Amino acid sequence: MTPSARLDATFAALADPTRRAIIARLAAGEASVMELAKPFAMSQPAISRHLKVLEQAGLISRGRDAQRRPCRIEAKRLEEANQWLERYSAFWDASLQRLDALLGETQPGPSPRRRRKAKL
Repeated sequence: MTPSARLDATFAALADPTRRAIIARLAAGEASVMELAKPFAMSQPAISRHLKVLEQAGLISRGRDAQRRPCRIEAKRLEEANQWLERYSAFWDASLQRLDALLGETQPGPSPRRRRKAKL
């Protein structure tokens, strides 16, 4: 799978609130399908379909422990998505710094951003 396809699969999987909640739960530690299904008003097969999407996106893995198939989070794909988002965070930081500089040139006194920080 190409990096672009992996990123597409990651964001598509995370677009669903149930799957984001499952990821949040797995961030606290591994859990069985039944444990993951408990807080949701849906059937175990429906949860299994969500888990399949997460697994295909590489966001979780499922092990085998006797009868139990514990799910665990796979941080690598989340890190790839975070790195992609960080590039745009740097863009917005640079844009805001340019805006601060422009406002500083046109208005006397501290920039609005600095005044806001000073109040905190």
